[in-house]
Amino acid sequence: MSQRNPIKLFVSHVWEENDDYFRVFEFLESDSNFYYQNFSSPENRPGGDKEALREDLRKQISPAEIVIVPSSLCRKHGDMILFQMNYAKASDKPVLLLESYGVKEQIPKPIRDLADEVIDWDKRTLVDAIRRHARHEETHRFDTIEFKLD
Repeated sequence: MSQRNPIKLFVSHVWEENDDYFRVFEFLESDSNFYYQNFSSPENRPGGDKEALREDLRKQISPAEIVIVPSSLCRKHGDMILFQMNYAKASDKPVLLLESYGVKEQIPKPIRDLADEVIDWDKRTLVDAIRRHARHEETHRFDTIEFKLD
């Protein structure tokens, strides 16, 4: 992954403002040396019926290497999130499921079962999981603990 070869990602949405959708990008932007291209476009809701919405989602998901799903969307829009996850899996794309931000909520089993990995809201965990699933890169990062000897 580099600036010339960013990871192509799709973050699940349902064409309405959602804090968790924007939070994903805040986390990604705060990591140095992580380059991505976003293929999700929640601001452009197509007209038409449910099938028109699904077709628009297919077009957004198709070029992506990985799909990221904030689980907070599952409560209100479970059927549309299931569609996005099923399409990603049918297209052989990995799916990362983010736990609800700030609170532990039960994620419905059909949604949890479609995820390749369920992760907490943590910048490092998110970036490492994206690299691992989208590009099969291992980061091998270690925490450094400094202490003083007297």
